[in-house]
Amino acid sequence: MLTSLAPFLIFLAVVLFIGGIYSVVMDIFMRDNKRMTDRIDEEFRSKQKEKIKKKTSLFKDIGKMASEAQQGEPTLAEKFEAMIDQSGMDDMTTSKLMGMCAAGAVVMGVVGFFTFSFLGLLLGPLLGFYMPIAFVKFKRNQRIGKIRAQLPDTFDLMARVIRAGQTMTQAMQAVTDEMPQPISIEFAICNEQMNLGIPPDVSLRDLARRTGILELQIFVMALLIQRQTGGNLAELLDGISTVVRQRFKILGQIQTLTAEGRMQAAVLLALPPGMAVIMLVINPKYASGLWDHPILLVMILVSESIGALWIRKIVNFEF
Repeated sequence: MLTSLAPFLIFLAVVLFIGGIYSVVMDIFMRDNKRMTDRIDEEFRSKQKEKIKKKTSLFKDIGKMASEAQQGEPTLAEKFEAMIDQSGMDDMTTSKLMGMCAAGAVVMGVVGFFTFSFLGLLLGPLLGFYMPIAFVKFKRNQRIGKIRAQLPDTFDLMARVIRAGQTMTQAMQAVTDEMPQPISIEFAICNEQMNLGIPPDVSLRDLARRTGILELQIFVMALLIQRQTGGNLAELLDGISTVVRQRFKILGQIQTLTAEGRMQAAVLLALPPGMAVIMLVINPKYASGLWDHPILLVMILVSESIGALWIRKIVNFEF
């Protein structure tokens, strides 16, 4: 009996021995790994705090900050500054962006000059000037999309913290500690502003102005009304989370219904330049006659631009 069980017992002992060795080794490595991760997180958070303190404008006039948060139509310089802030590009400034636009216009102007065509000389500087702005806009839209996707989970987290008996400031701190970037950075800036003595309503309005996101503007407005009238803050946050999720659901339905129109727009807009390139490859002598009529090319580009804006207005709308 024991002889027949001996192989099984030996196998079981070997498995347990290997499991014990593995557990000890992993415990040692995981402990060191956790210690290293904690140090990296602590260093990262200290750097983020320094960055946030610089962005909170400690010595900025609070009255001016409040007027900026409540003002109506911003100026062109303020729009550029807001676009850069919303892009999350910390090293970028308005003057630096304008310098890059000027450099791009000069470079593309030189390229257009060497094409020996009126169209290249006209469109080259315009394209070079707009390319840096288009890149910043792309980064801004990408970051705003990430923030919008994080908002429902953010409001749910804040509601749970409020139900646990914590304050709104602690709920915002929980967002700063638990949520990933970029939403954690925006709430950290708002929380740091309040810690530095800036009134909460001014900090919240600045959050809505700084991000430029409608859902956050709804959140700030509801929060300010709740501070004046009272009510169940956790239920309010749950309601805002539900509204944001429903907006995402409707947006997904809109994207589905307008997919065909957007595909048709892409084909129609790409067809003229695509055919021009094909003709230049197949029969360059025939296609080069287009360069003798720059006015015709300009009118084609103008018509394409008007068509693109028209189609964009049809398939994209705010709700």
